[in-house]
Parts: sequence; C-alpha cells; structure tokens
Amino acid sequence: MTTPFDPETKRPGLFSGLRASFLTGIVVIAPVSLTIWLIWSIMGWVDGFVLPLVPDRFNPEQYIGINLRGVGVIFFLVFTITVGWVAKGLIGRSLIHFAESLVERTPVVRSIYSGIKQIAETVFAQSERSFEKACLIEYPRKGIWAIAFISTDTRGEVAEKAATMGGMVSVFVPTTPNPTSGFLLFFPKEDVIELDMTIEDAAKLVISAGLVYPDGEKAKAAVEGQLRKAS
Repeated sequence: MTTPFDPETKRPGLFSGLRASFLTGIVVIAPVSLTIWLIWSIMGWVDGFVLPLVPDRFNPEQYIGINLRGVGVIFFLVFTITVGWVAKGLIGRSLIHFAESLVERTPVVRSIYSGIKQIAETVFAQSERSFEKACLIEYPRKGIWAIAFISTDTRGEVAEKAATMGGMVSVFVPTTPNPTSGFLLFFPKEDVIELDMTIEDAAKLVISAGLVYPDGEKAKAAVEGQLRKAS
C-alpha cells in the first residue's frame, strides 16, 4: 500500500532504455565480431605470405578468377604436416642434424636459431606446452596475492644456489589484460597455494581483471555463508 509520503518511483526513460539495449547488443556482438575479424585477418596474412611461394598452376585463383581466402592456410597446413612427417623419419632426422651442425658453425645465425628453436619447443612441444596448475602467491610483497601458473619444479643452478627445505617451483605471473607477458619467479613450494580452478578459468580471471570468476554461483554462496556466520 502506497501513501502520499512514499518516494515516487521513476520509470526509466526512453534514452535509458535505448542505452541499456545498445550496451547489451555490444556485449553480444563484440566477441563474435572480433573473433571472426581476427580469424579472417590471420587467414589473409597467411595467404599473403604463402600464396606468392606457390606455383601458379597449383593456385585455384588462376582457374576460377576469384581470390579464395584460406587457400594459403590449406597449403601451409599440408606443407607443415609433410615436413613434420618427413622429419620424424630416419632420413629427415639425418638431414636436420646435418643442417643444425652447419648452423652451429655460423656465429650470428647460431644464436638466432638456437633462441627461436628453444621458444618453439617450449610453446609447441606436446610435453611442455602447458602449465601444470594455477596457484596463489604473495607478490609483489607479503599480504598481496596474485594469480600465477606453476611451470615446473626449479632445476639446475637456480635450484642449487637458492636451495630451500621443501624445494622450489618455477611460476609465471601474468599481467592484465595481456596474459602472454609477465614475470618468471622462483618460489619455495611451501609458499605456493595450488588452486582447484582450471588453467582456463584462471586465465579468464586474469584477462577480465577480476570481473569473470569461475563457478560464480558457488563462490557467491560461499561468501554469503561466511557473512551469515560473521553476523
């Protein structure tokens, strides 16, 4: 029951409704549009790099007169798979070993090649391509917590000269909103708190600057339960 003294509720105006609808539309359209644009741009970049290297008689554009986006990607995939298949054989391994021995004797090329090879092996190797778990660490000082990813147990000279009782782990602390850049840190195992969330959920949390939490309903229920206990 309302009285004359109740505050008058204002209905949202036309402009507010249009603004809310526009923002909702942006939220729906932006991820789809950016994903399509990114894929389309990468395909065009690969086509522009690969197609000039393909003989004209193998290029479909010479026969149909239309530039088909993605043809260069197909050529690149076929070529890469073929090279990988040959490299796994005895002859391929022998050729690679011979070529690398030549590179090792070239001063400048040797440094560039070895660096690129290490990066490629770390990123694309099946056994080393992903982090083990997401974790919490106190960084950049005690009392401030940061999301990090456990890489491996610390080994070599770093582990020997910074020895701790429980061993050390190598962790990667990503930056927001670009998780591909960050800091490599070496932490004692007892100072690293492993999280139950997946690597993907932790990455979403970092990229969104804390706006997207995994298991949002579960986390909300836990917080509400703690508030009820405190009261």
